[in-house]
Amino acid sequence: MLGTVKMSDRQNETDVILIGAGIMSATLGTILKELVPDWKITVLEKLASAGEESSNELNNAGTGHAALCELNYTTEIPDGSIDISKAIKVNEQFQVSMQFWSYLVNSNLIRNPQDFIMPLPHMSLVQGEQNVAFLKKRFEAMSSNPLFQGMEFSDDPNKLMEWIPLIMQDRTLNEPIAATRIESGTDVNFGALTRMLFDHLKRKDVDIKFKHKVGGIKRTSDGLWELKVRNLDSGSVERHTAKFVFIGGGGGSLPLLQKSGIPEGKHIGGFPVSGLFMVCTNPEVVAQHHAKVYGKAKVGAPPMSVPHLDTRFIDNKKSLLFGPFAGFSPKFLKTGSMFDLLGSVKPNNVITMLAAGAKNMALTKYLIQQVMLSKEQRMEELREFIPNAKSEDWDLLVAGQRVQVIKDTAAGKGTLQFGTEVVSASDGSIAALLGASPGASTAVSVMLEVIEKCFPQHLKEWEPKIKEMIPSYGVSLLKNPGLIDEIHTYTAQALGLKKELQPAH
Repeated sequence: MLGTVKMSDRQNETDVILIGAGIMSATLGTILKELVPDWKITVLEKLASAGEESSNELNNAGTGHAALCELNYTTEIPDGSIDISKAIKVNEQFQVSMQFWSYLVNSNLIRNPQDFIMPLPHMSLVQGEQNVAFLKKRFEAMSSNPLFQGMEFSDDPNKLMEWIPLIMQDRTLNEPIAATRIESGTDVNFGALTRMLFDHLKRKDVDIKFKHKVGGIKRTSDGLWELKVRNLDSGSVERHTAKFVFIGGGGGSLPLLQKSGIPEGKHIGGFPVSGLFMVCTNPEVVAQHHAKVYGKAKVGAPPMSVPHLDTRFIDNKKSLLFGPFAGFSPKFLKTGSMFDLLGSVKPNNVITMLAAGAKNMALTKYLIQQVMLSKEQRMEELREFIPNAKSEDWDLLVAGQRVQVIKDTAAGKGTLQFGTEVVSASDGSIAALLGASPGASTAVSVMLEVIEKCFPQHLKEWEPKIKEMIPSYGVSLLKNPGLIDEIHTYTAQALGLKKELQPAH
């Protein structure tokens, strides 16, 4: 017998339930189907199709986060040297994603990689003497590292005019300016990739239920997880049970984790940050820019509010995107409720949340100011990047909601965490993914972490297959420079990035 599960609900018993049809569930489902093809997997998604929230191509910047251009992954330490350890970690994680996608393409599990990934230079751009000195030191620390081979530095305005004509045109140069450039960057359409992976999972008999909203999660007496699920079309309530549940609902993951009642989910809060981008589709303007160019975050801005001007490829059309302008909304998802933030405050996390609120008054004030900006004020910020930008060429686009993790750490109560984090039960029967950037880019590494935490008993038998999918699995790329070249060549070929990915000589 199945404990509290009614006989009529037997057909809803499965091995694995994935909540949320975004890039994380798509990745975990695809990996599991390769490792154990006979496991039954059910996906529950409250929206009508896959990849509609954080994974959607218009809800994120599509930067294949390889830490090539994001200045917030490299910090200057008191002795004046540059710590690039976080950049190394993020880059290694992205290489894992590239290997897995290459395996899928080479195995004909997904096709036409150009529909989701394109080669595109990644650049960092700074102004002012101090920032230029920092960028030069960062360049020296990174370019000597085999992971970042091929990076170039220039503080010559003529060279920059070649690299980024749209940004340099009509610019008044009253202070030093410098940029780094690396050709092996990419633009990734995570929405397209998510949809491809779900099409593949459908062919593998994964049961994907759209318009199904998870309301409750509880443990049954026989150790299964029982989910109360509302079918939004019929209004009926179904019960689904599984041995393992993954909560990959983006901003919606925290409330579901809290409902599970696992001790690991206590004392954790969420801080929602909304975003806006400006988008240009005017072909004349779009043709003048071919790169992702990241600047420095303003003082007081959250790390994911680093201003950047990106070339995007969406449905084989090129456009430009500038932002993000951060903002504040109490919703945890774009399609969420105004009561999400309030509803996430529980007796076990109220102190943590209050401490975070007190510590982050300046951040909250900054976010509210950002919400209040007029289009013209946003254009002024854009003109710091494109001096001659015209209002009529740019439209506003609301980006995805992100929910940053708040928890008690060694740094004190209610510390705001920037990054992604896996929270799992001690017995590995349920896991949730919380947090934001670099998110989608590191999906494969993060889902392998879920597998290691939740299925340790299977790792020995699964390892050969994991290594077939990800040749560098379990190996530090940094300690094996030869392997880096091999992987760059292999992934560039499989994903059609050949032209841009030449190792530096």
